[in-house]
Amino acid sequence: MTAVVEVRDAHVVHRARSGGLFRRDRVYALTGADLSVAAGETVGVVGESGCGKSTLAKVLVGVERPVSGTVSFRGRDLWAMPAAERRATVGAGTGMVFQDPSTALNRRLTVRRILRDPLDVHQRGSRAEREERVRELMALVGLPRALADALPGQLSGGQRQRVAIARALALDPALVVADEPTSALDVSVRAQILNLLLDLRERLGLALVFVSHDIQTVRRMSDRVITMYLGRIVEETPADRVTDAARHPYTRALFSATPGLLDPIDPIPLTGPVPSATRPPSGCPFRTRCWKADGVCAGSMPDFSAASRPGHRYRCHHPVEEDQPTRDLARQEP
Repeated sequence: MTAVVEVRDAHVVHRARSGGLFRRDRVYALTGADLSVAAGETVGVVGESGCGKSTLAKVLVGVERPVSGTVSFRGRDLWAMPAAERRATVGAGTGMVFQDPSTALNRRLTVRRILRDPLDVHQRGSRAEREERVRELMALVGLPRALADALPGQLSGGQRQRVAIARALALDPALVVADEPTSALDVSVRAQILNLLLDLRERLGLALVFVSHDIQTVRRMSDRVITMYLGRIVEETPADRVTDAARHPYTRALFSATPGLLDPIDPIPLTGPVPSATRPPSGCPFRTRCWKADGVCAGSMPDFSAASRPGHRYRCHHPVEEDQPTRDLARQEP
């Protein structure tokens, strides 16, 4: 399948507030990221807080420029384009759904104005056609037409997130990035929003990148699951194999930590300090917490290795056996 967006060897480094008088520390937010997303595909991104998930999302939609590496949208390098062309390409070709709809929407604008704003900026159609498009978008996400003149503060949390999704779809983008789109919502409303996103993906053929801490939801939503640790992509797994066939110890530890009623598993214990993004460990960054780590892990970061199934790759010197149940790993002594 042709990739809608493709990231190759992307690095993002920020300056920290800590450090010396003349040289501040650097935060290695993203290191050597490689990822491609095809039309109609959902890619889930999981990992602990601070692992680089949101930074990767910003790189995908052209908000964050990597210090090195390339970001290609439909085969063209975004950061080699003139600034005006890049803004038009990113603005019309991508959409983003943020974590908290109450802060993502302008509280002084009505729903009609919020949805019409992208159409006005990119000068899509006549005034009448823009109004018709607003009605189409509201119907698409299940909002009653009577709410067109309501302010965000007059809507429920689920309705506000539906407005945010409709705004992201206003210009028929090829790629939508949803960064924690349900974490600020009640459990009952989360299911509605997740089902809406899946339905829109099927109907519109969207490429969807779904970033979340709720890794069981990511598994059910996605075709592929990307595991990130300390700014690096450490595993890429088909979603139906991520629970018991993942090869990287960190992926297994993540999924063992989620509660399950039908098949409960004790969490895999991780010992040792959580490393800092300003001073990452040598070699494999997970080695300070991994029960399999040895001197080889400290010496070098492993390259990607291919698993038995296509589309499954991982970076680990001592991977988990493919057929080893996670339940057995949880019983091991750290």
